[in-house]
Amino acid sequence: MHNAKTVVVLDFETTGLSPDAGDRAIEIGAVRIEYGEVTARFQELMNPGRRVSGFIESYTGITNEMLSTARPCGEVMRDFADFIAGYNLVAHNASFDKRFLDAELDRISTDYSGQFSCSMLAARRIYQDAPNHQLGTLVNYMNIPVEGVFHRALYDSEMTAKLWLDMLERIQQQYVLSEIDFSLMQKLAKTPKHAVTKLLEKIPSD
Repeated sequence: MHNAKTVVVLDFETTGLSPDAGDRAIEIGAVRIEYGEVTARFQELMNPGRRVSGFIESYTGITNEMLSTARPCGEVMRDFADFIAGYNLVAHNASFDKRFLDAELDRISTDYSGQFSCSMLAARRIYQDAPNHQLGTLVNYMNIPVEGVFHRALYDSEMTAKLWLDMLERIQQQYVLSEIDFSLMQKLAKTPKHAVTKLLEKIPSD
């Protein structure tokens, strides 16, 4: 059984929206959670080998000057592959982060064994009354304490981790579950909103 409270929550900052269009990762941030407690963090800038746009500089706060002294993507991603080895993975808008993880690891012929779950899709089912399901909005909606700046990878990972654990606690309390399997959260993310209660009520409680 893969406990949903033992995962790596990750976030990429990138040169653009699509690795298929040649975009690269410029920062990776991640927190490792084991049984609901943060046990390790990973954060590093990485040099994509070319300049980033003024828009990306202002959006992320990551400048070309900062990237000029960073290690190349491949070196950083080798270390990151070790960090995530054996863990399931969570990201807010996971399809985006998965595309970049896959593309960057493919460049260095490296793979990973964990599966992904999307905290944004899960949040759409759990926090159906939220104004929207962007990370900043949800953090505010749930009154999660904020320190730092959004759109830096480690900070976004930290906030996503808090949001993820909040969702798990809410489900456990509401449906009286001792623990939640990672596969249940994957299933939840694909369940129509109106069917969420039915799905969770079917899980055997304590």
